[in-house]
Amino acid sequence: MKIGVMSDTHLGRVSDLLTKVVEQVFSDADMILHAGDIVSGEVFNYLETMGVMAVRGNMDWSDLSSLPAKRVLKAGRFTLGLIHGWGPATGLRERVRPEFDLIDCLVFGHSHEAFNQVVNGELYFNPGSVSDPRGRGSASVGWLHIGEDIRGEIVTIV
Repeated sequence: MKIGVMSDTHLGRVSDLLTKVVEQVFSDADMILHAGDIVSGEVFNYLETMGVMAVRGNMDWSDLSSLPAKRVLKAGRFTLGLIHGWGPATGLRERVRPEFDLIDCLVFGHSHEAFNQVVNGELYFNPGSVSDPRGRGSASVGWLHIGEDIRGEIVTIV
């Protein structure tokens, strides 16, 4: 199973970049997740039409208030926690992890910085930002590869 993961699109409209990511980069995805900060009803409607499962981010407008703040999803034999995050980038993983009970993978956003690391047997995965990278990063999305184990992959968007 392959799961496409994006976060922090921060786009006011459906752009060529967004359609490239959803329709080309993620063309063979079994599922696509969005970890929040969609920010636009137009972009949300497009993502929803494309079957993307999303959570609400701290910058999402009131017309996106129906999105849940977090989700728990099953993918194969693994349990994923999907959340956006809040506050400074420092300590973000530690702040959002207590929002879930037993999970195998924590998918989060907010920092705009890609992160892909196993900590205490759990995969912590942040795909970075599709359109607004910060720090030393580049625009990026990610893949979760699920089989006998779960493995993350960060993909730079050019």
